[in-house]
Amino acid sequence: MPAIKVPPTASPDSERRAHGRDEIRVELRKLSAFYGDTRAVHEIAIDIRDRQVTALIGPSGCGKSTVLRCINRMHETVAGARVEGHVIVDGQDIYARGVNAIAVRRRVGMVFQRPTPFPTLSIRDNVVAGLRGSGRPMPARAGVDEIVERALRRAALWEEVKDRLKESAVGISGGQQQRLCIARALSCDPDVLLLDEPTASLDPVSTQKVEELVYELRKDIPVVIVTHNMQQAARVSDRTAFLLGGELVELSPTSTLFTTPVDPRTEAYITGRFG
Repeated sequence: MPAIKVPPTASPDSERRAHGRDEIRVELRKLSAFYGDTRAVHEIAIDIRDRQVTALIGPSGCGKSTVLRCINRMHETVAGARVEGHVIVDGQDIYARGVNAIAVRRRVGMVFQRPTPFPTLSIRDNVVAGLRGSGRPMPARAGVDEIVERALRRAALWEEVKDRLKESAVGISGGQQQRLCIARALSCDPDVLLLDEPTASLDPVSTQKVEELVYELRKDIPVVIVTHNMQQAARVSDRTAFLLGGELVELSPTSTLFTTPVDPRTEAYITGRFG
């Protein structure tokens, strides 16, 4: 059984002082997701709390990534896909009539399984691309430089690339590229950060750096991470949700779920009897 790391009390920055660690920032209410006539997610209810990491675990095909993609309306970009139920971000139902999906994706940042830097852009311009996509007026160059540095610092990448900002983003390592993608998502100051198996394609050293980054980011914003690695969930998350067959089986504080799960299916999964 993996050792459970108990997170320290976070120190909120000035922009997040209005929120407490137990405040709910995202609510999934009777959320169902379909691919054509196939229901992939069945009426899930999950609360995402501020300045906490929520991990989604479960066997392949259980609906983890689909749930994540519903939180920023990426699910509907798949032909024939649709959603029923509600996803409420800071009090707004993002699936309500008239809500712009592009605006939602600006508020809810997402990083995918494999690093996806823009290959024709420099390291700096990759971060700026996230800022351009925020829909906000672009500041003067000095202001952009400050935002780029802040995003790279938040992504724990600044010291490694500060002298290489004009170089191609594909010239850095895979782990650095993934942290660059996180910096790009952070550049527009999202309300929530979604990570879809962000270390699945990385080596152990790079994986550790990304895990440390996730642990630090929770001091500022809520993070939702999909992971197939239960030890990783135990290391980085505050709360863990176990999904099976598109249904939510159990949602508990991480230490509780891994030591005294309520549902026998959860116990069977975390002890390796299936999955």
